[in-house]
Amino acid sequence: MELELPSTVKIHLVVNVSRIHRYVEQVGGQKKEQPAPVIIEREEKWEVKRILNKQQIREKDKYLVC
Repeated sequence: MELELPSTVKIHLVVNVSRIHRYVEQVGGQKKEQPAPVIIEREEKWEVKRILNKQQIREKDKYLVC
């Protein structure tokens, strides 16, 4: 898979695998705030604007949404 970037961006497309690290925690100063749910028929609901990613973990689908 190749990332599509505007032609004005000057970046080397190859990254050494030694520079890639697994995500551990948030960058300092970032706030991880979950939006408030909308209550519909006495149930909490969240609006999903877009599905960014999907992966299966232990036979359950997990979604990254915004």
